[in-house]
Amino acid sequence: MNDNQLLRYSRQIMLPQIDIAGQEKLLAAKVLIVGAGGLGSPVAMYLAAAGVGHLVIYDDDSVDLSNLQRQIAHHTADIGGDKVISTRNTIKNLNPDVNVRAEKSKLAGETLENEVKNADVVLDCSDNFATRFAINAACVRQKTPLVSGAAIRFEGQVSVFTPSKNDSPCYNCLYQSDGEELQTCSTNGVISPIVGIVGSIQALEAIKLITEIGETLTGRLLVIDGLTMEFNTLKLRRNPHCPTCGELT
Repeated sequence: MNDNQLLRYSRQIMLPQIDIAGQEKLLAAKVLIVGAGGLGSPVAMYLAAAGVGHLVIYDDDSVDLSNLQRQIAHHTADIGGDKVISTRNTIKNLNPDVNVRAEKSKLAGETLENEVKNADVVLDCSDNFATRFAINAACVRQKTPLVSGAAIRFEGQVSVFTPSKNDSPCYNCLYQSDGEELQTCSTNGVISPIVGIVGSIQALEAIKLITEIGETLTGRLLVIDGLTMEFNTLKLRRNPHCPTCGELT
């Protein structure tokens, strides 16, 4: 690290759990973020601010006026532009040292497999079941840690799936692939800070995974009720008959 980096990250480095070694792990890390919306915005911004050296962001959507209530990586001047480009510009203004690759496309197939394989951590900030199950399956195959978040109305959920650990469940253990489609913000509404809370927790879990500190949400589902400000944790068990990870038992 150079002198500017030592100063920029000084408040993190002074934490004994992080120190110089942990910060160097962050600077060397490569993180894949799928989705540049309500969750992807705080995820990308906090990881960039914390000094994660390489961010790869996928989203095929454009910025709409209705996004600006909660998708804080985008600004009024970005309306009509690509979300991934807007997010990249915001990150560059925040921390120009971060290497950002912005891809305006849906992440699927062989490309998904390769991106997951090359990532140290994957953050699912998408908003549909098909993408979530595809990301989960790729993470299981490549044994790449996955941080999953969701938010709707005043409610949020976060969990971590670490396929390299034999006792870790996967996303498919929690949700069935033939279940109902996810409810969306456009049809059900969402209060803006809840996506910030969930995205911030996702970023924190990713930092813990990269630096190998603390206890992650592996095997647990954090459920947030913003109206009552109650945080509950549910224990998750691996499903031996899971169609995605069951064969690994």
